[in-house]
Amino acid sequence: MATFAGPARAVLPPWGGELAIELVDRTDWAALAEDPKWFVGWSDISTLLLPLTITTGVAALHGANLMDEPWELPTEFHRWTDVASLPVGASFTQTAAPHRRSRPWGTWEEEPLGRDAAYEAPTVWRALNGDDDVKMRGRLIGGCLETVSLLAGSRYGDVSGFAQRHAPEGVIVYLEVSDSDAATVLRTLWALRLSGWFDRASGVLIGRTTAPDVPDLTQSEAVERALADLGIPVILDFDTGHQPPQMPLVNGALAEVELVSGHGRITQHLVP
Repeated sequence: MATFAGPARAVLPPWGGELAIELVDRTDWAALAEDPKWFVGWSDISTLLLPLTITTGVAALHGANLMDEPWELPTEFHRWTDVASLPVGASFTQTAAPHRRSRPWGTWEEEPLGRDAAYEAPTVWRALNGDDDVKMRGRLIGGCLETVSLLAGSRYGDVSGFAQRHAPEGVIVYLEVSDSDAATVLRTLWALRLSGWFDRASGVLIGRTTAPDVPDLTQSEAVERALADLGIPVILDFDTGHQPPQMPLVNGALAEVELVSGHGRITQHLVP
């Protein structure tokens, strides 16, 4: 709490957060909302980003930890510092990355930091149902599937309630899988569905993942079996998550997402 009470304009964790759930009901979220700052992070830090927006309506910035800072992002993306510097009411647009990382991680000292060497394999967003023209509009909310799903069923993960209070346009739920196998992903997505996460959703964004398939079930098939009959657009291999690069996404921002003939674009509006 002291960190958020100081003069800093943003709070950026270095790494980690595996046990962040221990802080959820010990945090005075209302007090944080009285002097809002940018809370930045991703992966396990989603456990804290989500409750901030869900319970208070204050935006949070998903997309970087301190240890991610040395890498250049694709020219199609904004850095989190660019986003955090924007005034209320501003908008920014990002387009899909043409390349992703596919090779195993080396040591920190050996990792290339430049964008041309860091991301070497082609990548493209794709619609779950195969459509060439997909559009969605709504308030962004989401994070790492393995961590935010633990909050479902509590007031800290009440996405349906958040939509009722803050998102008459509906919500765009974005989720990314760290390392859960396809069967676990299917079960977890169904748990979110039963908890009402998609009741007021206008679309879903699923990040790229290298998490394993299981016999007779791929990661994409897990998403299809859990979400295909919702009647809303679902985009796979979106630029968020544990297979870099990932673009900054603002929980609570009003977003417009388009996928036209393989070309993806997202515009985020920083409006109440």
